[in-house]
Amino acid sequence: MSTHDNLARVRVVRDTYLDSLRLLVATSVMAEQGGVTWAGAVMATPSGRENLEAEGFGAESVGQAGANDLVLAVRAGDEAAAEAALAAGEQAAFEDARAESGEAAAAPRTVSGAVAQMPDASVAIVSVPGGYAALEAHHALSQGLHVLLFSDNVSLDEEAELKKRGNELGLLVMGPGAGTAVISGTGLGFANAVRRGPVGVVAAAGTGAQEVSALLDRWGVGVSHVIGVGGRDLSEAIGGRMAKAAVRALDEDPDTEVILLVSKPPSEAVAHSVLEECGSTPAVAAFLGLSEMEPPSGVRMARTLEEGALTAARLAGKTPPATSEGLRAQVEERLGALGDERRTVRGYYSGGTLCYEAQVIINELLGEVYSNEPLLPGNTVPAPPGSNVLLDLGAEEYTVGRPHPMIDPGNRIQILRQEARDPEVAVVLLDVVLGYGSHEDPAGQLAPVLGEIMADGGPQVVAYVLGSDTDPQGYARQRATLEGIGCLVTETAARAAYTAAAIASRRPELTESHR
Repeated sequence: MSTHDNLARVRVVRDTYLDSLRLLVATSVMAEQGGVTWAGAVMATPSGRENLEAEGFGAESVGQAGANDLVLAVRAGDEAAAEAALAAGEQAAFEDARAESGEAAAAPRTVSGAVAQMPDASVAIVSVPGGYAALEAHHALSQGLHVLLFSDNVSLDEEAELKKRGNELGLLVMGPGAGTAVISGTGLGFANAVRRGPVGVVAAAGTGAQEVSALLDRWGVGVSHVIGVGGRDLSEAIGGRMAKAAVRALDEDPDTEVILLVSKPPSEAVAHSVLEECGSTPAVAAFLGLSEMEPPSGVRMARTLEEGALTAARLAGKTPPATSEGLRAQVEERLGALGDERRTVRGYYSGGTLCYEAQVIINELLGEVYSNEPLLPGNTVPAPPGSNVLLDLGAEEYTVGRPHPMIDPGNRIQILRQEARDPEVAVVLLDVVLGYGSHEDPAGQLAPVLGEIMADGGPQVVAYVLGSDTDPQGYARQRATLEGIGCLVTETAARAAYTAAAIASRRPELTESHR
């Protein structure tokens, strides 16, 4: 029976705006209720209504609801399950908006009203539909606030205008689509619980920022600040405006002794101009796909996020661990269990930057790799038979009407069950991202399906846990859960990709590669 045969129910809450993070939380809570096969919390904007229609909820189900109205929708096995899920979703949507007394909090409706309530605030987090995001960001700049622009669907022209104005005002515009920042020890968005330290991070890549800051935390180094600038900042159109401002700010910061820059493939000319702003502070640049660029004096280039974090740690006077220790022996032990026909790597990532990094490594070691977010423009999916395929399951086509896989692994679990045991697959490669905003026990949710995949001569599973020792999910506990069912768990995301290549090619020595 298809999911569309289940009972569909909708609840509209009038004149109620929720930001995208709260919508994701409400969606996840409803989806976890018993008997629910699909759930979604959206604002009744045109795009929100389209998403509901794509899931079988016709226009009549939301009636005259508009952009300022909240819609909770579920499909469930019976009426009781549907009503219970809607009630749970509504409670989750508003639980942080209640005062301790149980009375509704008098939340400000404008940025200026929020500043009046919090006059010492220095940063505004903007998380509204893209059509309204630029205007609200301008309002925040007018109030003298730095901006973390979590919203996406902001046009290039709007982004350029915001960042030009931010430069003129001496304020940072982090974003759009900036999901991670750590300012003076305070995590914003999808951040990890990391210690203070001497390395300042500038990132045009969300999970790239999380990866290097978590590694530096686990290695006893720490970060002074993590400034996310949005994935398009180093493009020709934006010109690195915020990356340059962030580098200058860190260069002048007395608590920052090393600057580490992280980006998905940038414009080479823009990347070089950003590096020229590094001044007297030693700097490392991990620009994925651009490691051969000749950097300015005083800047070191890194091929991978792992190499960038290792170099930054050493510049800060620390001795990081050997990231490949013990991996070669583990791979040699597992090769005998693989059938000869199993020769390809299949990756299922929740972190887009980690997917890019894995593509760089797999492409160099095994040849062409295909993806929904390809490193090489022509290598899109569907891929030819027998290809290495790495999917970014946090990309838009996988998250329309569904929670991001960091928040709710349900969709990734379903895809793994459908695809991962294909007879050509030697390795299933995946990340488990911890931190604020992520699922409370992602490894525990994934463990049953990963055990099914490896059973009876199935593919090997190589996993990486992105997290710090003090993240709420418990880094050691998450890692132990995966190792306990037989997954091979690595120290870094890059090392997971090297290990996957070693298994697929039957070359254990690749676990120690730094190509």
